[in-house]
Amino acid sequence: MIYFLSDSHLGSRVITDPQAHQQKLVNLLQTMGKDASEIFLLGDVFDFWYEYFWERMPEREVLAEHTLPKGKRPFALLLMCLRDLVQKGVKVHYFIGNHDIWTFGGLTRSTGVEVHRKPIVINRFGKEIMLAHGDGLVPKDYVEQLPKAVQRKIRSFMLLRAFFHCSVPQYIFRAMPPRWGDGIGYAWAKNSRQKELDHPCPYKGEKEEELILFAKEQEKQQHIDYYIFGHRHIELDIQITTQSRVLILGDMFKQWTYAAMNEKGEMQLLNIEE
Repeated sequence: MIYFLSDSHLGSRVITDPQAHQQKLVNLLQTMGKDASEIFLLGDVFDFWYEYFWERMPEREVLAEHTLPKGKRPFALLLMCLRDLVQKGVKVHYFIGNHDIWTFGGLTRSTGVEVHRKPIVINRFGKEIMLAHGDGLVPKDYVEQLPKAVQRKIRSFMLLRAFFHCSVPQYIFRAMPPRWGDGIGYAWAKNSRQKELDHPCPYKGEKEEELILFAKEQEKQQHIDYYIFGHRHIELDIQITTQSRVLILGDMFKQWTYAAMNEKGEMQLLNIEE
């Protein structure tokens, strides 16, 4: 089996019991590990993640709660779970999202996960699959068709995204004491989560949902059987052509939805709760 999940936002300041939340995710991953050949984590696993110059993630052989940098110790359960999965032969892929862009080798050194920074296309069990977190995937000429206020909002997000991905501010931020940097990062992330809770953005419909339009645009250039995205925090499984589906994975803190693919190439969107 191959599993796909995203958007757990571990450490979010709006989650009332962060340790119970992390344990629930770890329990799910351990269950998946019993029959998984691969697990794809499609971004925003952490609500904020930064690897500073002042701390160093330990090598896999010495990973334990007491060896982790202070700011990473709350995530010891997940990090050790990922390491154990990799050591058992499960290939774990980690896609950066828009909250956990800033890994500079630490996650790979400590857990063995393979980090992906851009969308990829893979072939598994005879099926072509495009995988991405989903932020920044805007179809051509899409923004120009929207109201001016929405255009400004999207362009502001894209500028902020470009800034976060720029090596110069990344270098400067890495030089901060972790306590300061985490204070800024978690406050920003909490504000983002609170806005989402106060003003949720539900499914916009097939003609307006950016990731569906992006997939349809991509399909004109190359056939893909499954497009799998995170980011939007909506649970969606939609057929866009007779042979192509778009799956948006929901999340791992409210909906607890994920996708699973068997050796016949059949894909399902699943939920661990009623």
